[in-house]
Amino acid sequence: MTDKILIVEDDQDIANLMRVNLLELGVEIEHQTDGKVALECALSDEFAIVILDVMLPSMSGLDICRKVRDALPMQSIIMLTSKTSETDRVLGLELGADDYMTKPFSVRELQARVRSQLRKYHVVQQTQTTQQQIDTPLKLGRLVIDQRNHQVFLSEEELVLTATEFELLHHLASHPGQVFSRSQLLESVWGYHHSGYEHTVNSHINRLRSKLENDATAPQIVQTVWGVGYKFNPQGV
Repeated sequence: MTDKILIVEDDQDIANLMRVNLLELGVEIEHQTDGKVALECALSDEFAIVILDVMLPSMSGLDICRKVRDALPMQSIIMLTSKTSETDRVLGLELGADDYMTKPFSVRELQARVRSQLRKYHVVQQTQTTQQQIDTPLKLGRLVIDQRNHQVFLSEEELVLTATEFELLHHLASHPGQVFSRSQLLESVWGYHHSGYEHTVNSHINRLRSKLENDATAPQIVQTVWGVGYKFNPQGV
């Protein structure tokens, strides 16, 4: 998905300069000149960055910054201020702007500031995605794995697992059908990067099966792929 940047600038020449040079970064640009329209736009769509001029028709950039920050605490905002207006720069930062640029600015500076904010935006997005994955229980047939509360339910009955058994089951169930060798499981679940501990995987697989399977001698959920490793069989739950 292409990152979108909202430019709020009523000087058409400056806006065109910004658009041309930011498009080189592979982003999508939306441009607004009116303050109130820009605010509605910022609140109704998702933008990686909002670039705000201070002086705008109908609503100032400072007011827009405050309202956007109140509604979208994680929104990245860059303020554009005149070279002589230190008050606007300070106020903009106090209202929640992440960065500011003074006019006139160089193209390289513009691109550098935007790249920096894009990196932060991507970190936030990744963090939110990871947290959402943690918050959302993994459901596979009769099996529910609640990572946030470290609980596992099979047919609505809670299974009592050790921390390592939980991580092993979660890792396998997060990749249904994929076969993992013992060395891969050691690295992913235990963090070992060397051989010699494969028996650790065997022992934990056996204990996990004793709690998970109807018949641990004929496992249907955590299966062995002979000569390769283990896999989670979603059809078994």
